[in-house]
Amino acid sequence: MNRMGMDLGGTKIEGIVLDAQGQELFRKRVETQREKGYQHILNRIKSLHDDLAASTGGAPHTLGIGTPGVVAPRTGLMKNSNTVCMNGQPVKADLEKLLGRPVEMQNDANCFAMAEALLGAGRGHKLVFGVIMGTGCGGGLVYKGEVITGPQGIAGEWGHMCIDPEGPLCYCGQKGCVETFISGGGLQRRYEAQYGVQKSFFEIEQDYRQGEPKAVALIQEFFRRFGRAMANLIDVLDPDAIVLGGGVSKFEDVYTLGVAEVAKYVFNDRLETPILKHQIGDSAGVIGAALVGI
Repeated sequence: MNRMGMDLGGTKIEGIVLDAQGQELFRKRVETQREKGYQHILNRIKSLHDDLAASTGGAPHTLGIGTPGVVAPRTGLMKNSNTVCMNGQPVKADLEKLLGRPVEMQNDANCFAMAEALLGAGRGHKLVFGVIMGTGCGGGLVYKGEVITGPQGIAGEWGHMCIDPEGPLCYCGQKGCVETFISGGGLQRRYEAQYGVQKSFFEIEQDYRQGEPKAVALIQEFFRRFGRAMANLIDVLDPDAIVLGGGVSKFEDVYTLGVAEVAKYVFNDRLETPILKHQIGDSAGVIGAALVGI
């Protein structure tokens, strides 16, 4: 059976159709146009769905949708979405009514983890933890080819583990979350708070490469925080593999100097967990959505 997936982003909705072997058959993107509101976004999803379905010639298919938020198991309402007009809405129920079929919805980090676990860097491993270090910091857990969400829908949310209770305030209301230290957005805010200058993560990385003292100090702290956060994760889950995604995952020193810091903190005589760079890249979200579909 073919697999259909859609990745709902703030600016675009991407759709894909895969065959039973995971090969791409069709792909299309449309603008989200979230400024037009909740119902308009649902209509955009339906329009894209109809185009994807037409590409199959009416053949049966599964359907999965990845979102930046999560459907709360207790209420069935969307929460934690950066497309804020969707928060508090029964997105899954409304889409199932609009499309006339069951829909599986998963957090975008879970979709990333699923894609990398089945088709990417984590392929062949039983327990895979997928990490996204981008504007924020999220994660997803895949065990034997299935996403683990938990009864509250928050399994994998390691970005909101506290690693310093006296650290920076996080948007979630807590202090010192992993996200405030090792996400791209967190690093940018740390740099501005310490030095009074706004710089992108790319600019900070370039300064670090050139030996600029402020950037070097910040990146050295980043490695220590990365090491602590990863070691905590490994101590709890002991995954067979960790796959990194997001903009910060392109920073090659993470896989040498960063991993060396993980080894200092992990509760073992040596670090045996492979920490891998993603293989699928920007397509992981939509491919993962197709893979989780029902």
